[in-house]
Amino acid sequence: METGTVPAEGAGVPSTARATAPSRHALALTLAALAVFATGAWGRPDGEGWAVAYDLVLYNAVYVGAALVCALAALRAEGDRLAWWSMTVALLLGVAGNLVYSLVVARMAEEPFPSIADAFYLGFYVPLYVTLVGLIRARVARFHASMWLDGVVGALGAGAVAVAVLLGPALEVTEGHLAAVLTSLAYPIADVVLLALLVGVGAILGVRRDRTLLLLGAGIVAQLVGDIVFLDLATAGVYVEGGPLDLTWLVAMASFALAAHHSDPGAVQASADAGARAATRVGWRVLALPLTCNLASLVILAAGYGDRFSAAAAWLAVGCVVAALARTAITFREVRAFNEVREQARTDELTGLPNRRALIDEARRMLATATARHPAALLLLDLDGFKEVNDSLGHHAGDSLLGQVGPRLRGALRTSDTLARLGGDEFAVLLPDAALDVAQARAEQIRELLLQPFTVEGTRLHVGVSIGVATAPVPAATVQELLRCADVAMYAAKASREGVRVYVPDPHGGTGDRLHTMEELRTALDEGGQLLVHLQPQVDLEDGRVVGAEALVRWQHPTRGLLSPADLLPAAEQAGLLRPLADTVLELSLTAAARWWPERRVPVSVNLSAADVTDLDLPTKVARALDRHGLPAAALTLELVEDTLMADPERGRAVLGQLRRLGVRTSIDDYGTGYSSLAYLRHLPADELKLDRSLTLDVGRDPRAAAIVRHTVALAHDLGLTLVAEGVEDVDTAAVLARLGCDTAQGHAIARPMPVEAFVDWLQTPAPLSNP
Repeated sequence: METGTVPAEGAGVPSTARATAPSRHALALTLAALAVFATGAWGRPDGEGWAVAYDLVLYNAVYVGAALVCALAALRAEGDRLAWWSMTVALLLGVAGNLVYSLVVARMAEEPFPSIADAFYLGFYVPLYVTLVGLIRARVARFHASMWLDGVVGALGAGAVAVAVLLGPALEVTEGHLAAVLTSLAYPIADVVLLALLVGVGAILGVRRDRTLLLLGAGIVAQLVGDIVFLDLATAGVYVEGGPLDLTWLVAMASFALAAHHSDPGAVQASADAGARAATRVGWRVLALPLTCNLASLVILAAGYGDRFSAAAAWLAVGCVVAALARTAITFREVRAFNEVREQARTDELTGLPNRRALIDEARRMLATATARHPAALLLLDLDGFKEVNDSLGHHAGDSLLGQVGPRLRGALRTSDTLARLGGDEFAVLLPDAALDVAQARAEQIRELLLQPFTVEGTRLHVGVSIGVATAPVPAATVQELLRCADVAMYAAKASREGVRVYVPDPHGGTGDRLHTMEELRTALDEGGQLLVHLQPQVDLEDGRVVGAEALVRWQHPTRGLLSPADLLPAAEQAGLLRPLADTVLELSLTAAARWWPERRVPVSVNLSAADVTDLDLPTKVARALDRHGLPAAALTLELVEDTLMADPERGRAVLGQLRRLGVRTSIDDYGTGYSSLAYLRHLPADELKLDRSLTLDVGRDPRAAAIVRHTVALAHDLGLTLVAEGVEDVDTAAVLARLGCDTAQGHAIARPMPVEAFVDWLQTPAPLSNP
């Protein structure tokens, strides 16, 4: 596994800032000065003027141009700002050292060593170190222990190689004045630290195609090559100023300028984000550099036996090997922790069985090898009666019951089968190389096992199970299709109480597939535009005034046409989408009411589900929605079925009480079909009752129905409630209801539900009561 790498610059990583025109001009100056200086490195015209032009002007122009490019990069950068300002300072210190040496030190009769120029040259290294630290800090949002150890291994290994092979003799200079000795030692030590830091940064970041880092590294390598060769030539007394060796330092400055010019804040941020997401650092790109440094240290220790190399190189190599051992231990720990986290992510915490993610992964592998001659099958299980166990004995008893499912079914499954818990009381079994008849027989066997009693906390419990069976690659060719088919079969088994049902494709296209409808509804809610409301007027039976309108949701399906609530609400309930659906309907209804409210004070009624009634945030959401549409609370009536309050009556009454205090009217819908407890009604914070159509349908022909309506009207009025009669289909029924004292009528005798535009037009000239 490989982590921590980011795409190459320009390979899909957006940049927030590109190089500016001044940066391009400064870069052109740098490269031009370098090119002209190179023409004189192997031979230039004689004369003091040419020496000044080349060694003073052109040489320093490369430094100045590079400093300008780095400063401009710092101005446009975000994460790299510290790095490029530091590089700017380093280059300016280099310019200062060059000028002091050329204008002051070189003109002395006898050049002192050390001189003031050495202070600037040695000072050049400090901001260069800061640049490397700044670049890595911008690219790594969070450091792991393994990152630090990778850096230590790289730094110590590079230091060991540098001391043993490249800079060993320079570090052994001990003769002369103390200041001269210290200065002579400072240069190789600074180079060793620079090389160690460069390799350490590379080890932390890993092998990557980051143009900025590669150019910067190339520049530092050129700088080191120049320094190492210079130390050898200067020691031998054969160094010539202005010769080809000077090109190494100028190439280094040009590389720094190119690195700054191509710096990309977008790539830096992407790198930091990738590093923050990395859970473990394993892979050849990450381990290549530390491993190389560790092997080099081992070679130095082996080849240097017998004091062939300096003690400093040996100690650095030993430190590298020790750090590598610690890195190995960290790697094992990280890999183990990563595998544990991955396993936990694929395991159901309650039962210890594979979870939905693990099931889907296994199903993909299974379908990759499934053929018509060697099909695979999926069994989807849903426990019947599990909710009653939770409600009567508590969730801890339900959890205990779920934990017993896996051990009970283990004996009925092959080692190649996969039993998983999908969530709640749903389980699934994957059966590779199982034909339909085998899968159905296995489902019956599983059902028989689950019908046997469970013992939970000393109590014998019986639960049922509904199992849906689907096969692949026919009729399901993908994992999603396999899950959908098994889900449809499982709900068919539950509805028919058959226990086991095999999925049979719908010859009419499968428009009744519940899962498909649920997914389409989720998309419709997310994208908007498909859901709308139709409005059915409510009129006063005494004078015919329009006193309200009920909003009824409709779904303008892209392929199935206009769907009624009967097609929409079951899918919303089973998908857990009732609350977002109610939010959408509320928004659409208030948008419609805002169109007519300034001229006609006709409130709109919106239906609530049980999830809405017990939502403590509902009053706040309603208040914000009204304020958003510029409507008073009187413009809205919220309807609920009395049964919806039974899940949590106290909480429901509290929510309704808050709504009434806002001024929003509440209505009990379908009254007469639920519990209809008079004691319960006494404490219910409501403003109106809506008689169900089953009570009003025969009120003109059945004296018993008329008696029920009459007494219900009296009860409602005595409690201060308005009575609305639903399902008024003809004028005669409306007349009877008016005589019995009903306040408001709603039904086809007034008008059918109509789109918003049609309702707004209808409000201008309401039609009188008529038979449809």
